[in-house]
Amino acid sequence: MRIRLLMSIGAPAAAALALVALQSTDTTAQDQAAALKTPWGDPDLQGIWTDETSTPLQRPARFATQEFFTEEQRAELDAQRSGMLGRDKRGEKGSEVDVAGAYNAEFNSVKRTGTRTSMVVDPPDGRIPPITPEAEKIIGEDRAFRQALMQATETCKLQLEGCLGGKYDAKPSPRRAEPPPRYNTARMNRHDGPEDGALADRCLTGGLPEFGAVSFRRIVQTPGGISIVYDVGQGQGWQRNIVMNGSPHLPANIRQWYGDSRGRWEGNTLVVDVTNFSPKVDYRGSRENLHLVERWTRTGPNTLDYEVTIEDPTVWTRPWTVKQEFTRQSDKENRIYYEPRCIEGNVGHPTIIRMGRLEDRAFAEGKGPHPATMDNASGFAEDGDPLQ
Repeated sequence: MRIRLLMSIGAPAAAALALVALQSTDTTAQDQAAALKTPWGDPDLQGIWTDETSTPLQRPARFATQEFFTEEQRAELDAQRSGMLGRDKRGEKGSEVDVAGAYNAEFNSVKRTGTRTSMVVDPPDGRIPPITPEAEKIIGEDRAFRQALMQATETCKLQLEGCLGGKYDAKPSPRRAEPPPRYNTARMNRHDGPEDGALADRCLTGGLPEFGAVSFRRIVQTPGGISIVYDVGQGQGWQRNIVMNGSPHLPANIRQWYGDSRGRWEGNTLVVDVTNFSPKVDYRGSRENLHLVERWTRTGPNTLDYEVTIEDPTVWTRPWTVKQEFTRQSDKENRIYYEPRCIEGNVGHPTIIRMGRLEDRAFAEGKGPHPATMDNASGFAEDGDPLQ
């Protein structure tokens, strides 16, 4: 009877022990994180951190009811995505899409699929909230302007992706001489001056919030403040400083590219309120009214949770929240750090502008087509990522 009783309670007891062990492991990691303090007593967030897996910002429709992938789904996505390495999606030989296809899959990094089906954790459906009618109008005006600059190109004639739903008209649009509806941050089919180029073409980063597929952040703390250096994409590195002295935000008339960050400690969590963004930066349509509340929490010796709530009542119908889990990178292996440099802005962008002037001259001399019939804005065709 005693043997039967032990056998009958064996499985539940094992499960309970496993749960206790798991809880003990989690508690140990949390205790270790809580014990990590700077010499002056603040929670220690210092180090080089990155997200070592890939997670879509928004939840794909086919995973609408899932917050987390199964291991089988992760393995299938990993296989599909690794199979894309080395592919080169180009247009018909000699077409503008073929010639302009400077980037292909060789330039992309592929990390293992993460556990979450989306970075967005609120709303619960993992999707960014709908935009407001005001934002719809602004986006529509901007789209119409860019479509007008593309209308006489082969891209619109063939209804390729770069035409963005526009219509083909062999006659160049008179809007080519107009300024954009608002400060330009994206690529357009005109290069009359530096600000016709996208921010990235000018080596200007998008800034916050930063959810890049390839990005690292080094956190450095002092008794009076915190600095974070970001290394993003192809050398668009930048630094932000977080004020920790309890002072209020800057006056509303002072605007900064990366906003004004004011931090405070809530237990072991660094809470940062970010406002005062410049109207010359753009995050999904949000500019000077963008408001972020970040939460940085050390969860273990080599793990860091990042959560940010994003708000702009002129763009989205409600605030929304993104969560990422970062892993600490080796200080020893990264002891030699080369400052990020963006060559596009120093060499590539001036060359693009010069090319535009040569096209103007060739047309004026009867030696080339009208510049408006040439697509100098799209052509960066890539295979779609199955994870997205």
